[in-house]
Amino acid sequence: MIPAAKPPEFRRRALDLVAVGEPGAQVAKGLGISEGTLRRWMAIDAVDSGRVEGLTSSEKRELIELRRKTRVLEMENEILKRASVEPGRQQRL
Repeated sequence: MIPAAKPPEFRRRALDLVAVGEPGAQVAKGLGISEGTLRRWMAIDAVDSGRVEGLTSSEKRELIELRRKTRVLEMENEILKRASVEPGRQQRL
């Protein structure tokens, strides 16, 4: 079973605790999350804040949305191609 997503405020609190010097393992245990989860949040925060190169969270969301729209347009285009009449051939209704 996948654990429920934590709210942004919860994540921010965890990152703030690490930023002021609390050991990551202690923060993770105290908040009931895995160390891996905390490390992932730290990596995402580093990219989002510009400290590390990479796609930010908003850029990732935009990329996912654009890929979804592209798939829809490609499917619509394929439907239109199949529905068009080839030269010399009539479509039966």
